[in-house]
Amino acid sequence: KDKRYGDIIGACGLMQELFRKIRKVAPTTVSVMITGETGTGKELIARELHRNSDRSEGPFVVVNCGAIPDNLLESELFGHVRGAFTGAVATKEGRFQLANGGTLFLDEIGEMPVELQVKLLRALQERVVQKVGAVKAESIDIRVVAATNRDLDKEIEAGNFREDLFYRLNVVGLHLPPLRDRGEDLMLIARFLLQAATEEYDVAARDFSPQAAIAMKRYEWPGNIRQLENRIKKAAIMADQTQLSAEDLGLSEEELAPVKPLADAKEEFQRSYINQILARNNGNRTKTAQDLAVDPRTVFRHLEKEAL
Repeated sequence: KDKRYGDIIGACGLMQELFRKIRKVAPTTVSVMITGETGTGKELIARELHRNSDRSEGPFVVVNCGAIPDNLLESELFGHVRGAFTGAVATKEGRFQLANGGTLFLDEIGEMPVELQVKLLRALQERVVQKVGAVKAESIDIRVVAATNRDLDKEIEAGNFREDLFYRLNVVGLHLPPLRDRGEDLMLIARFLLQAATEEYDVAARDFSPQAAIAMKRYEWPGNIRQLENRIKKAAIMADQTQLSAEDLGLSEEELAPVKPLADAKEEFQRSYINQILARNNGNRTKTAQDLAVDPRTVFRHLEKEAL
């Protein structure tokens, strides 16, 4: 199996499945919503969707909805005419117009204010945009790919995100798993990033010590690949040895996820499994004990422990 897809590295099952979906969806014009934690590489996925579509010759335009102040976002997206507001000294094209014939990537779509979501929905439904202060609308031909690290279902419930816009953008959803769920991909990516850092900065570091590899696998990587890249760059520049240590990478024992003793892990699994089967049987303990092939007293004992 191929460990790379364009600029994306991934050998684990979750990523191979994601590559399969990208291959399917890239040639179409459907809207795609990419979800995943910060630093997982959502923009890379958007670029691959563009590169493998029949719009690949057209522009790929990025808008980070979280980085542009709310009052400027509408003019950033749709453009404005001269004199539309103070400071609008010339007519300016928006990112929608700039992306015509190509792909518009709306990053951090969850940050977009609700009143602008209405205008975005209209633009997508009617395939027209109107510059701020303009009288007539212009038609556009773009494919929209959006991304977010927020839980949009929760945002919809809280009234921060429009459900109709969500369905319009999320025709196909692609989820990028966090680095900690990607198994051996961690070291694959780390070695690739180290090689890149070595070439860029001409440093001594060539590999990771066995202890560093263990520490890296135990660390949760809340900032994902972006955090991994920053740590590796810094370590490669500062270290004198050819092998980077856990200390070089700033991974101290306190930061690492503790390894659970086997007895605790067993206990935890057993508890959640019994609860799962109990729930399926609507709390019927006798039926649960039958299904699990255990003495009913085992289930009773478990429930008593739960109640403590």
